Amino acid sequence: MIQIAGVRNIDDLKVILEAGVELIGFPMRLGYHRPDTSEEVAAALIRSIPYNIKAVLITYLFEAEEIVNLARQLNAKVIQLHGAISISEIQKIKILEPGISIIKSLIVKENNLEELTLELKLFSSWVDYFITDTFDAKTGATGATGRTHDWNISRRIVDLSKRPVILAGGLNPSNIAEAIQFVKPAGVDVHTGVENSKGQKDPVLVQEFVRRSRSAFKASGRLSLTL
Repeated sequence: MIQIAGVRNIDDLKVILEAGVELIGFPMRLGYHRPDTSEEVAAALIRSIPYNIKAVLITYLFEAEEIVNLARQLNAKVIQLHGAISISEIQKIKILEPGISIIKSLIVKENNLEELTLELKLFSSWVDYFITDTFDAKTGATGATGRTHDWNISRRIVDLSKRPVILAGGLNPSNIAEAIQFVKPAGVDVHTGVENSKGQKDPVLVQEFVRRSRSAFKASGRLSLTL
């Protein structure tokens, strides 16, 4: 399973759709970063996505009603949560929108496996997927840093988790095969790693990322997993 996040306009969307992925991420209402586009443009772009590909609302919001209202506004069927959200708020999301899928972030810091293992146990009954991403100590950003983290921690999370785990953080065409082979995740997520210097999705980088990901997933037997 492959997610490409950060769609600025229809040109970005076309590049991603031509590559063939399962998930397209739209970061909105973020704690440390500017959105790639407006909520109005994102909603219009999501209306252009084929039914077999799912739009993902990626957000740092942590209150259920606000999250669900934004997901409805965008018509996103998957929510990726990076904020400091409680179990009770995730339960509210499931009550308000029973058909929605939830991806919960696990942010990898230096030597924080014990903390992540506890979080894994607490949230496993209430989310559908986990995503491991990178913490930036300089900015405090919990994800979308463009940096890799200690893959040993993500690999251990994959081994321990009862839910499938997506790997994110500094992935690009050069390291994606190695990342999949080592971590053995259920899916991967890329944002800036397939962009050019202007922040646009680069067709060559996108196609190469998807090609190498699919080849590595096929070798690991993980290709069939979907949300």
